[in-house]
Amino acid sequence: MSIWSRISDALSALTAGEELSAVFDRLRSPPERSVAFTIAVIALGAKMAKADGQVTRDEVTAFREVFHIASADEQGAARVFNLARRDVAGFEEYAARIRAMFSGQPDTLRDLLEGLFHIAMADGFYHPNEDAFLERVTAIFGVPENEFRALRMRFAPEALRDPYTVLGVTPDMSEREIRSVWRRLVRENHPDAMIARGVPEEALQMAQKRMADINRAWEEIQERA
Repeated sequence: MSIWSRISDALSALTAGEELSAVFDRLRSPPERSVAFTIAVIALGAKMAKADGQVTRDEVTAFREVFHIASADEQGAARVFNLARRDVAGFEEYAARIRAMFSGQPDTLRDLLEGLFHIAMADGFYHPNEDAFLERVTAIFGVPENEFRALRMRFAPEALRDPYTVLGVTPDMSEREIRSVWRRLVRENHPDAMIARGVPEEALQMAQKRMADINRAWEEIQERA
């Protein structure tokens, strides 16, 4: 059964009058983590789309890129997006419920933030309201501020990207210390590790980009040594 069929089943379980946010209280068991992850990214992405006042074609395309949405599944993704956009619950309530849904899984919350960054940067412009939105969601998720900065730096223009910030290290650290951090990041962000913590296979393009960013940052630091 595809991820979208499982999402359709989850939405069908909503009773009359229930909002999409009610789903977040039900999808906490391991078999449903990939469903929960996908709904969470799309739902928060819909809330974030309001932050800069519009939903652009690039942002819609970004949803398809993050999740490799086939044409036959676009209707299911659109349904999640529209339900979230119409839900009276604010994004902070969504973020709080999503944190509870992934309680004890900080890596999954970071994966989710990465999906949101991918969507935010899809149109080539990082709106200040999107930054404020993501910074607030990061705080609600309990993700440390330095990890938010590292994630934001990975999506910065090439000319502005600082490899030390990308890895979450500082120039005064020894090469051995930085190598240790790089190896840990490679291990934690391997596609197999991401699948194990709930990221659906449809979203593994994020893992490929993340690994490329991590390895490029390490190479640039080595070149500066």
